[in-house]
Amino acid sequence: MNDPWTLLVSVGLGVGLAAACGLRVFLPLLALSAAARLGYVPLAPGFEWTAGTPALLAFATATLLEIVAYYVPWLDNALDAIAAPAAVAAGILVSASVLVDLPPLARWTVAVIAGGGASAAVQATTTLLRLKSSALTGGLGNPVLATAEWMGAAILAALSILLPLLGLAVLAAALALLARRRKDRIAGAGGSP
Repeated sequence: MNDPWTLLVSVGLGVGLAAACGLRVFLPLLALSAAARLGYVPLAPGFEWTAGTPALLAFATATLLEIVAYYVPWLDNALDAIAAPAAVAAGILVSASVLVDLPPLARWTVAVIAGGGASAAVQATTTLLRLKSSALTGGLGNPVLATAEWMGAAILAALSILLPLLGLAVLAAALALLARRRKDRIAGAGGSP
């Protein structure tokens, strides 16, 4: 294992990319694939395939299809049912792939808990937002939400790759804000969740 700073940076990169998977499953995988292919992101042993041409093409195609599909009114809510487990799996995968300084057991433990947890938390939040948007706007507001989600995934993935600790800080601040809003809502409703 290398120095603690390198470990912290790789955890920031992995968790940031995992959280971005909660917004769009494939866009962070595409960003990781491209960054690894360019030599900007080191990959853990066994994950070199993510930088290969077949993976890059597959992630690019899947990203385009996923972004377009979320603009189809009835399909967006249906995709959320599929996207939840897929986002967690993708979050675990991207986290594990960049934790280069950890032995396999520690790598997968961190990837499952931190990566899977981050992607699950973000995915759950976006699913609830889409349900509320569908209920309040009859689905007319969903394209705005879809745009915000893919743009958020792109920004968070880029931040995570370029400035991993800043990406992690942005994620922590966003989760803290959401937790505070939920707490305020519960307090305003008389303590019932």
